[in-house]
Amino acid sequence: MQLWAMHRSEASRVATVGLTDSSPAVRAVAAKAILSLGADESVAALTPLLVDKNEFVRREVAYALGLTRSRKATDALIQLLLNDKEDGVRAAAAVSLGEVEDESAVVTLANVLSGNASNSSRKKSKTEKNAFVLRAVARSLGQIKSRTAVPALITALANENLVNDVRREAARSLGMIGDPAAVPALRVAANSADPYLAQAAFESLRKLNP
Repeated sequence: MQLWAMHRSEASRVATVGLTDSSPAVRAVAAKAILSLGADESVAALTPLLVDKNEFVRREVAYALGLTRSRKATDALIQLLLNDKEDGVRAAAAVSLGEVEDESAVVTLANVLSGNASNSSRKKSKTEKNAFVLRAVARSLGQIKSRTAVPALITALANENLVNDVRREAARSLGMIGDPAAVPALRVAANSADPYLAQAAFESLRKLNP
């Protein structure tokens, strides 16, 4: 942690030793401590830990990859989102894909939100059920700001079977993307019985129709 606080490449290079430490806690902390190496080198050092046996390590490595903002991390994060067994790890991967802002991740994120994601390890579609993961996916689609995501976000916004937290995030993301095609769905949501969802939809409408 002290090496991380220095924010120097020399300190991060020393901290790489921690990535292979026998303690999961040390490996997890080392994931952020090495980030001053630079984006590409950090991604190369961190990616092997995405198959670590410890859930906490995989989760922290996923978050660290997002902090690199490197598109070289996109494919590895997508695989983690689709295939990891732990909800917290998949959510971390979704969050980081939004931080990276790589448009090539949009189709995968949209499919996860729509329940059409393909699990490459089992070669069959898998419906994501964890609300925290779905909320992170919806938010990341807004951060990437690709209009390709708009249909999936509109569908999520209108889906009353989803928890309102996910629908609120979909409403916010539609406002961030700014596609007028979302206006009808946002108008409906602005009259929702859930005041927080209604407020999120209203604020997004204001962005689209200032």
